Amino acid sequence: MLDNLKKFNVVLASNSPRRKELMSGLGIDYVVKTLPDVDESYPGTLRGEEIPAYISREKADAYKKLIQPDELLITADTIVWLDGEVLGKPKDKEDAVRMLRKLSGASHQVITGVCLTTKDWQKSFTATTDVTFAALTDEEIDYYVGKYAPMDKAGAYGVQEWIGFIGVEAISGSYFNVMGLPIQRLYKELKQL
Repeated sequence: MLDNLKKFNVVLASNSPRRKELMSGLGIDYVVKTLPDVDESYPGTLRGEEIPAYISREKADAYKKLIQPDELLITADTIVWLDGEVLGKPKDKEDAVRMLRKLSGASHQVITGVCLTTKDWQKSFTATTDVTFAALTDEEIDYYVGKYAPMDKAGAYGVQEWIGFIGVEAISGSYFNVMGLPIQRLYKELKQL
């Protein structure tokens, strides 16, 4: 599949184990390259899907000088958007607990921006998934934060982990987007290259 990609060396610019797992599931040959300390800040005027779209392009721009003529670079950024607020990666365990309390019994959006970049062109898109959480007890939140690794996840949760099993009541949109990469949409975009 995706014979049109044979002219490219595909590069995933991400340390996320979930993104690597999802990319591997496509059956595409790719390599992972990451730069240290890529700036993930954004202008405070941006809202919702504008934020991960902007950050994924900024990540791509950080690699611009390093991209070889035959490379296709994939960058992505995921946020949790709740009531006009970004819930990014928690700073510490207390921050993770705070985020999960906010998500408890509420609906939020998981938004991923993806940027495809070569030496000659760039294309970006976003995907949004609506997620509804059941009401979580403090005991459940503390258990999850203590036993799992929410620190590297937007919104302090992994849908594929225990908290997703017991907490997610409904999802509208791509489940894989909630994991960090809207893989079906990425496949569709790669197919059209």
